Amino acid sequence: MAHPVVRVLGPRAGLAGPRQPVFVYNNWSAYDELSDKVVQTEALAMRELGEILRLRRSGVRIDYYVMDAFWFDKQGGYRVWSHEHWPNGPDGWLKGCKDNGIRLGMWFSTNLIATHDGRFLEPVEEWKGSVATDPNILCLFEGGYLDHLAGSLQMWYDRGVRLFKFDFAYFEAVTAAAKDKFTPEEVKEKNKTAFMEMLRRFRRRNPDVLITGYNGFGGEMENTFTPFRKTVDQRWLEVFDTLYSGDPRFSDVPMVNIWRSADNYSDHMVRQFAFNGLPLRRIDSCAFMIGTTGTCYYRGHQAWKGALLLDLARGGWMNVYHGNLELLSEADAKWFAKAQVMYGGLQRLDKVTALGAIPGTGKPYGFVGHGPKGVVFTVVNPSQEVAALPLLPVMAAGRVLYADSGFIPNIEKGNVIMGPEQLVVIGSGEYADASYALGTDGDIRVPVSSEKLDVPFSSRGKNLVGGEVPPQGKTLRILFQQYGADGFPVRSWGGAPPDGKKMNELLVIRARQAGKELPLAIEYDKMIWSGLSWGAAELRQGSFDPSIPVDIECASVEKDDLRLEARVYAVVYK
Repeated sequence: MAHPVVRVLGPRAGLAGPRQPVFVYNNWSAYDELSDKVVQTEALAMRELGEILRLRRSGVRIDYYVMDAFWFDKQGGYRVWSHEHWPNGPDGWLKGCKDNGIRLGMWFSTNLIATHDGRFLEPVEEWKGSVATDPNILCLFEGGYLDHLAGSLQMWYDRGVRLFKFDFAYFEAVTAAAKDKFTPEEVKEKNKTAFMEMLRRFRRRNPDVLITGYNGFGGEMENTFTPFRKTVDQRWLEVFDTLYSGDPRFSDVPMVNIWRSADNYSDHMVRQFAFNGLPLRRIDSCAFMIGTTGTCYYRGHQAWKGALLLDLARGGWMNVYHGNLELLSEADAKWFAKAQVMYGGLQRLDKVTALGAIPGTGKPYGFVGHGPKGVVFTVVNPSQEVAALPLLPVMAAGRVLYADSGFIPNIEKGNVIMGPEQLVVIGSGEYADASYALGTDGDIRVPVSSEKLDVPFSSRGKNLVGGEVPPQGKTLRILFQQYGADGFPVRSWGGAPPDGKKMNELLVIRARQAGKELPLAIEYDKMIWSGLSWGAAELRQGSFDPSIPVDIECASVEKDDLRLEARVYAVVYK
């Protein structure tokens, strides 16, 4: 019997939507002006154009280059490029993309003009009648802002731009003159309908554009435990080709491999947006983000292969790659291209389904690409123990095409057996051929066994629990999570780079033997702008005396009284 799945809708639902999968480079996270103040410059943007061309020579498909936030002059009303950081203007970038067959894309804030650091745009004369009672946002149904914005979009379209990304929508914006005429709900509706109609007109005039929606157009992105609710206005599907499902961050499922927790977050958000009625092909998971800035937690290119596979497997037709492409070697590029070819063919068929548990529950799940002569399963075990996920009966003849290193997954009676936190790709039928094999990721090590230990943890003070592990010769994997009075996980925030606190200073794990503190291996020692509700660590075999007990303490520095839950596993690595 087939496992229950979430099925996509038929092709071309609504008035918008990509006609085929597209592959997009976005330069955000190669720079980051919202946390660690790495600015976008002409040199940076042109460097990444060179990297796109290098990767394309190795077979990587990139159709569009999107210039993300802050390309504009503060005084220029979206019609002038930044003089300070683009001394030669955009002509070199525009020409470089066009000459190499790369379509152009640009970022626009819907109606926000300031961040916590102040204004990033000053209202030009045409906008002044739209400045809201909150001067950091602009009204869309009063004043001249929306008409002027439409003119700016057309100006850039006429210069070759074909993808328009809209971010930071605040539909509560109302001018002082209109504030007493309408209720707050009427204001939101008038702003929405005005913006929708502008996009409709723009698309009718320019039918080959792609329009994508980011923050402000629905979805609940703060955590992975809130029950799914209908929060996406279906009318957005009439004007946007795709909606994004949240910037990469970490889920509320504790994991030693923090990047797999980020995968889990994006997997969960895709399921939430599917619950909201979006076909999978119209969900931009925005999950592939490598780079050297705080927005991607200084990830570099750690665990990038798993991020790419899941991004492709989710079925979205807006495949977006963010960040520092120079981090990928030529060998990486060839592997990247091979994965794109297999999954790109499956995406075009628009027969991707989801199976298993909701990712935020911490139970096994995955995505299935159905081809005419075979199936590709991309599955994840987010739990801390070896687990099985039921697959279709045809999987008895399947081949493992990819797996994180360590635990060797196997297929038994239509089930795939996976190690803790492991990602596995399986092909059947045509895709069981060895030519589709993608190997392993040696940067990720999955335990070959994991046993939960019976360690009672008890309170040792406010937001502090402790327990004693009996003499044990295996690696100890320690996880804890903090919960509020409502029973839900509580995220701690330490601020953004460069001045924020690392999460291991807020969510603390300590191990001691005979009063001596022991060294722990951790991956959550990062400044995480999106917060974290858990800590995870390993006390590696050989770093402690296996003949005497180990004392474990887990603590939170939060001021509110919280409930802390901790657990310990004995794991063995190959």
